[in-house]
Amino acid sequence: MFAYLALLLAVLSRILPHALHATAWNFTAMGGGLLCFGSRMGSSDRLDRAAALKLASAVAVLALTDFYLTVFVYEYPFHVSAYLVTWLWYAAICLLGMGLLRKPSLLRVGAGVIATSTSFFLISNVMVWLGGSLYPRTLAGLGACYTAAVPFYRNDLASTAITAGALFGLPALAAKIAETLHAAQNQPLA
Repeated sequence: MFAYLALLLAVLSRILPHALHATAWNFTAMGGGLLCFGSRMGSSDRLDRAAALKLASAVAVLALTDFYLTVFVYEYPFHVSAYLVTWLWYAAICLLGMGLLRKPSLLRVGAGVIATSTSFFLISNVMVWLGGSLYPRTLAGLGACYTAAVPFYRNDLASTAITAGALFGLPALAAKIAETLHAAQNQPLA
């Protein structure tokens, strides 16, 4: 259940800024939400049938979100081919969370945050460069594309760190508090 709440947080973080007529500047819960969702997809290191269904459901929900935003918010035509790489990235981040964060630690969550934000920055901007007409298809054009995207990368890195920190840290903190309270209850009075 917690995994689906993390996914819902990711979806709402993309939709609500537009509904509230605000600008998110790529400050969303996508990366942290996908890492958390992935960490709770299965109980083994392999992708079994149940985990594959969870993965497919997450990608489907995010694909519907992409469709909604593209058609109804941005008012652009929707082309599946323009989103295939993004949908593969969603799946890859869930799998990263499944492999890396089943047993989260500060180091693992930090590595997941950096890998998530950096991979999205690298992949999405090369796709913008290749698929659009905004930048010339030269090395200088690719450099200009990446340079223009640095503020988005910074915000994505910060939002992924905050979201992942909360989604992995708060349950760990709650467990530690419960453990401390349980230990205190079992202590004999002096």
